[in-house]
Amino acid sequence: MSEVAAPFIVFGYGSLIFKPPPHTIAQIPGFLKGYVRRFAQKSHDHRGTPENPGRVVTLVHKEDWDKFSKSDPFPDDDVVWGLFGLLVLISDSDKNTKGIAYTIDPVYEAEVRDYLDYREKDGYTMETLDIYGMNGNEETIIIHKAFCYVGRDDNPSFVGYEPLDLLAERIWTSVGPSGRNKDYLYNLVQAIRELSPNSHDSHLYALEVSVSIRL
Repeated sequence: MSEVAAPFIVFGYGSLIFKPPPHTIAQIPGFLKGYVRRFAQKSHDHRGTPENPGRVVTLVHKEDWDKFSKSDPFPDDDVVWGLFGLLVLISDSDKNTKGIAYTIDPVYEAEVRDYLDYREKDGYTMETLDIYGMNGNEETIIIHKAFCYVGRDDNPSFVGYEPLDLLAERIWTSVGPSGRNKDYLYNLVQAIRELSPNSHDSHLYALEVSVSIRL
């Protein structure tokens, strides 16, 4: 009897929330531990241009983020929420950073991998990370080695920490082939609020306010 291939499960925390990959057959909340989601990645090809790159989110390990800036206003956001293709009971917390991930139809796995590799080509690398969920009041690993695209701190598009006002101004003014950078932010905020209305993403929501006052 041949072995059944493991499902292709992609954890998403940025644009995959509001623009899912094709051929998704299941999705459900989960989270990463020890990471923060930050607008710390340049976007030359989607929400900006080579001359005026926008800003999009990436995952940064909490310990690494601490090295970039001690002045980050939200230093304790070390849990990243998302969606993937298994059933699990999830609870909310003010320190949870929400996102989305997906189980892909195995018939289209190769096609979706190519699609995502191209979509995330501006500095992102595919990694495997454990996904956590809540079983009652207990945290537990519910997916081992789900796939996730991460802009590592050694990639050329990684910018690290920027003061909130400067970051908001960059997002407000940048436009790329995929549209306005501020729409990326607004779409992400809206999708996360719909995903988990009772929890809070302090960094993301503060950035939303800082961008919105420029209207």
